[in-house]
Amino acid sequence: MTDLSTVLIKRLEPAQESAWDAYVAHHPRASAYHQLVWREVIRSVFGHPGHYLVAVEPGDGRLVGCLPLVELRSRLFGHFLVSMPYFNYGGAIGDSPAIEQQLMAHAGQLAASLGAGHVEYRDVSGRSGTWGLRQDKVAMHLALPETEDALWKQLGSKVRAQVRRPEREGATTRSGGEELLPDFYGVFSRNMRDLGTPVYPRRLFREILRRYPQSRILVVDLQGQPVAAAFLLGWRGMLEIPWASSLREHNRLGVNMLLYWDVLRYAIGDGYRVFDFGRSTRDSGTYRFKRQWGAEPVQLNWHYWLRDGAGMPGLSPDNPKFRLAIAAWQRLPVAVANLVGPRIVKSLP
Repeated sequence: MTDLSTVLIKRLEPAQESAWDAYVAHHPRASAYHQLVWREVIRSVFGHPGHYLVAVEPGDGRLVGCLPLVELRSRLFGHFLVSMPYFNYGGAIGDSPAIEQQLMAHAGQLAASLGAGHVEYRDVSGRSGTWGLRQDKVAMHLALPETEDALWKQLGSKVRAQVRRPEREGATTRSGGEELLPDFYGVFSRNMRDLGTPVYPRRLFREILRRYPQSRILVVDLQGQPVAAAFLLGWRGMLEIPWASSLREHNRLGVNMLLYWDVLRYAIGDGYRVFDFGRSTRDSGTYRFKRQWGAEPVQLNWHYWLRDGAGMPGLSPDNPKFRLAIAAWQRLPVAVANLVGPRIVKSLP
């Protein structure tokens, strides 16, 4: 048992990087985004500095905990640290909850020294203590059977009919890597504009495909044109779909249903045991969409260190103060949204 009085919290050093990834690889609650590759992706694409903290035994230097942090700073949205931005998971992992709390407390001290307003820890597990807490989102997980036939049988007849309709219209699905990025991004960026949300730069997805081997793109074509697309990330036995989009004018044919069915088929065929549909607000439209596939909610517990008793941050599309901006963004030409969006979204975690 680690003696907490002897644990040291400090910045990750280059000589410890292989030990960091080894620790993450074996920690039962580590996410894909605890891996150091994401520090390099975010720094390369967005230019945000990483402040990666480790808890070590002072005698032998053995890692007993780690906390990845990324610093974001902008005039529009403020100055803060997140573990981890752009994704659903992060937070401190350690040999004990007490070590994780020490890492979080040290992160608050670091944030104060940098002049940041808050730290956001994207945890799944709950924490004791006086942390600020958001519980308005859940992740949606589906336990996968061993075969696609078994999954097909457990789906409702309505879902099966919705999958079959685009197939009757001649829709087909392609799976691949970087060669499919233009088709994915064309669908994704247009859908983001329609939603009123600034789009990520194409370079983000290119860097992930090049740096992260368990990444994949699926594209649904109709009459020779891409109409729906998904970007997939694997970690251990779970396949996640952080980004998926379809063109609104084709949704009446259910192309998004075919997309998700073929994503699930791919997951089973590649040996994944759980499919992560991403986060949703309970009882929202996306929540109900995921539930129809059999997905179950997993509570997300996002904890906060807040400077000087400040209120909880409100950087969410659900915040009413962003409604006018969203409505204006939806009227932009796609080319303009694709040019301006990446400059804005880099500061939105």
